[in-house]
Amino acid sequence: MTSSTTGDAQQPVLFQTIRTASGQKFGHATLNSPASLHALSLPMVKLLDQQLEIWATDPEIVGVILDGAGEKAFCAGGDVVSLCHAIRENPKGKVPQLAYDFFSREYRLDYRIHTYNKPVICWAHGIVMGGGVGLMAGASHRVVTPKTRLAMPEITIGLYPDVGGSWILARLPGKIGPFLAMTGASINAADALYAGLADHALPVESRTAVIEAIQCAKWNGDKESDANQITQLLRKFSHETVLPDSKLCEHFERINQAVGDDGFMNACQRVMAFSSDPDPWLSTAGQTLSKGSPTSAALGLTMQERARDLSLAETFQLELQASMGCCVYPDFAEGVRALLVDKDKNPNWQPKTHGEVTTEWIAGHLVPRFEGSNPLIDLH
Repeated sequence: MTSSTTGDAQQPVLFQTIRTASGQKFGHATLNSPASLHALSLPMVKLLDQQLEIWATDPEIVGVILDGAGEKAFCAGGDVVSLCHAIRENPKGKVPQLAYDFFSREYRLDYRIHTYNKPVICWAHGIVMGGGVGLMAGASHRVVTPKTRLAMPEITIGLYPDVGGSWILARLPGKIGPFLAMTGASINAADALYAGLADHALPVESRTAVIEAIQCAKWNGDKESDANQITQLLRKFSHETVLPDSKLCEHFERINQAVGDDGFMNACQRVMAFSSDPDPWLSTAGQTLSKGSPTSAALGLTMQERARDLSLAETFQLELQASMGCCVYPDFAEGVRALLVDKDKNPNWQPKTHGEVTTEWIAGHLVPRFEGSNPLIDLH
């Protein structure tokens, strides 16, 4: 039972294989960009996608472990700062090549994880946001810890919950999906389990023991059988886990009533009314919607409505169109500038209010901006 490592220890994703008691191996991929909390760059996406493709066809590999180096984060999202610079340096109205490459490769990677031919264990410890949720969501075994903080906070930067988020959030209980998109609310491990965004909650310190248990076990290379064995293995560690209370569970009915079924403006007004709520979590959610991009709020809900009738592959295809649109319309570059580049936290949203967002404005974000067919048309 040995491990072998490939590549430079300084590269942004580390790869090794773990030999098990039965001779088969698990691939182990570790995001390794701690300065940015493992925010996904295009090189990271390419490295991870290429290695997963190799492991998928390697008969010795029976499963994959995906995690982040250190104790702060699994993945804090995508490298939106680089995208912002590319948009601002590009001719107005034209999608930068970096954005085209990044989003198409990232969504292809996310879809690969969702449809992978072997079990994938994602250790989603610490900060998990945006693109990190995209990596986690498709794993067969999604593990959180008491220190997991998960969010889709794209409303604060003028984007929307992409990386398959339109499809994922649309299928959560009640109105949780629209609420998370509108507010970027941060949720904990108990929330993730309650909403169905995670499968197992384990103590932070159990990661090494889990890997050792995988090494000591015997595997047979059948996905279903091995997946069941992983489930049983993880359950042995989960009974020790003490989690904080779930805010989503506590406020489930209030969230449902606030989002409602009577239109975008009514939902916005009721959720923004949470700004003065005595519960700090609800108050922060309401304030984030009030300060966030009105376009992002409308686009996020529109994408969830559309995704309810789409397959996952079709959702990624539509999200690619929407993300290209966000690179042409003003709020994405402006939101990243205000929050992460100049850090003045004073974005000039266009339009400024939710009432000014028209269906035509949102439809314009979804217009295909490709030469030829959608580059993700081959997903099925």
